[in-house]
Order: sequence, then C-alpha cells, then structure tokens
Amino acid sequence: MSEQKIRIILADDHVLVRDGIKALLEDQEDLEVVNEASDGLEALKILEKKAPDLLIVDIRMPEMNGIEVVRAIKKQGLAVKTLVLSMHDSEEYVLQSVEAGADGYLLKGSSKDEFLKALHTVYSGGKYFSGDVSSILVENFISRAKSPGTVAEDKFSLTKRERQILSHVLKGKSNKQIAEELNISKRTAEVHRFNLMKKLQVKNLIELANKAKEYGLS
Repeated sequence: MSEQKIRIILADDHVLVRDGIKALLEDQEDLEVVNEASDGLEALKILEKKAPDLLIVDIRMPEMNGIEVVRAIKKQGLAVKTLVLSMHDSEEYVLQSVEAGADGYLLKGSSKDEFLKALHTVYSGGKYFSGDVSSILVENFISRAKSPGTVAEDKFSLTKRERQILSHVLKGKSNKQIAEELNISKRTAEVHRFNLMKKLQVKNLIELANKAKEYGLS
C-alpha cells in the first residue's frame, strides 16, 4: 500500500509563484497540491470546505492577507497546519505571523531542501523558522526580557519597530520624517503607524498619547 500523501493548498496571488512551488513538489511522492487560491478570502473558503493537511500561504494578498488567514484558521479551530512563505523578513511580519498562530515562517529565497524540511517538520507537529527569522524571534525575546516596559508591551504585543514608531509619533513627527529617521520607506512608516494605532485601539494622536501615558509606553 502506498504512503498517504500530505495534502497541500497553496495561497499566493502570483500564478508564477504557485506554478513554481507545484513544479518543485511534483516529484515528491509524499506531497500533493490539491488546490490553489489567489487571495486570502478564497483560501479560507477552500479550507472550510476541504480538509487539507497543510496550507502554504503568502502574506501580502488581496481581500485578506496571509496573517489574517492564519488567525481565522486558529479562531475557527480548523485542523490544518500553516506555513507562511514570504519574501519579507521584517520583524513586523514575522512576529505577527507567530502571534497569529503560524506553525512556520520560511523565506521565498530558501533552498529546496530547506523548503521540504519545513513542510515535513510542520506537518509532523513541529515548528519551523528559517535562520534569519529565528534570529528575529530570539532578539525580540531578549529585548522584551530586558525591557522595563515588558508588561505593557506584552499586553499590546508591540514589536521593537512599533515601539520606535510610537516614540517618534508621540514627538509629533510625520510619516515622512519617521521614514527618514529610521531609514525606511514612507509607506512602511504608514503601515507601522496603522498597526500601532490598531493594536492600541485608538483613532487619533490624542487617544494614542493618552493610552501611551496610561500604560507607561511613552
């Protein structure tokens, strides 16, 4: 009797990426791509109807991003392992994926051997994070352990970058000024500011300042 295959769903808005992954996996006897999705919402609908073993999901997708998909999977209690496959190694994306409940995070530039190792590790119930990603997790853990504001920051799950953004925002700096100060793009600064406001559940600068003061974040 043949070995049961690991049933996989691919979720990525780029057809070429999905085709590349399928080509990479097609000669693996124990792996099978059973369905594909071009956005997060489509992926979730497929998952609710089918019961695959593993979801390989990109982060930046239309309708619903990969992190939101992972979070929805955990919330609904769906029995599917999740491996985030992304070109982004930013602290923000890595930590959000882990907090959402992802079983692994792998960079798209990883080798075939590492990719296959990640798939089998996650399927077997383990966690897998590529080297650069592991470093981010370790550094974040050490930073939180040393930080005097650990309790409040843990409450809101603020990343190191978000704490930097908060400091600059409270000083009245614009997204452009923050971008120049931290050597990031203006768009990235905007995204960090948005995520920060969302985590702290505030709508404007006054509310942000009050909450930061209340929880000792300023």
